[in-house]
Amino acid sequence: MFFFYPEEISNGESIFESIKHVNEYGQEFWYARELQAALEYSQWRRFSEAIERAKTACEQSGNDPYEHFADVGKSSPMPNGGFRTIDDIALSRYACYLIVMNGDPRKDVIALGQTYFAVKTRQQELIESYDTLTEDQKRLSIRREMIEHNKSLAEAAQQAGVIEPRDYAIFQNMGYKGLYGGLGVKEIHARKGLKKNQKILDHMGSTELAANLFRATQTDEKLRREHVQGKEAANRTHFEVGAKVRQTIKELGGTMPEDLPTPGKSIKQIEKEQKKLENK
Repeated sequence: MFFFYPEEISNGESIFESIKHVNEYGQEFWYARELQAALEYSQWRRFSEAIERAKTACEQSGNDPYEHFADVGKSSPMPNGGFRTIDDIALSRYACYLIVMNGDPRKDVIALGQTYFAVKTRQQELIESYDTLTEDQKRLSIRREMIEHNKSLAEAAQQAGVIEPRDYAIFQNMGYKGLYGGLGVKEIHARKGLKKNQKILDHMGSTELAANLFRATQTDEKLRREHVQGKEAANRTHFEVGAKVRQTIKELGGTMPEDLPTPGKSIKQIEKEQKKLENK
């Protein structure tokens, strides 16, 4: 699968990658004391509060906190010689994700952490099963995710002040324009040679769908994280996120979404074929 990263993650990645550790089993982990410094918490007490909130969120989501937050002791040199043992916690990627999601939203580095760990966590989830899927299965999987995330995006847009259906159509169009270099829904529709009743997202390959999924999820998170208010501000946010995804594709040498081929089968056709197979 082709993964897209917003511009901010290139900066955040160097911060969080530099303090990442790998144990003898090849598992990634982070030390809480090092993460505290990276997230610019001057006091361990304040950072501990974020950790406790993260543990609660972990338990409420049906996971065992002990598997993601492991207490460890580390030796620290004393000014007059010798060493003392300080408490520390070995954190999984998921634990780090929960910590930054429960961190101080006023800190810019917290926003970087939220992007970094959200993308990395989701990327790992997809990698575990994604490579075994056919192109049609990939398209179907991402399209279904797109449906769910568009619901969340619509809710975030409504909270920002995008209430009327016409306003939401304009809001969506701005996201497409950012990602497709100025092309809106009508232009993309025409470029793909689609009929009026055919949905653009149902006629995208997996790479193009992935770009649009990332556009939607990152816009959703940015609207909520920055408490964006007003239709114009929401539209601008959607356009800017789309444009950042496009810029990242360009920097990676990828094909622009409007230049990607349109698959012969629609998502609806794939769904019908899948149902037939299931019935057999």
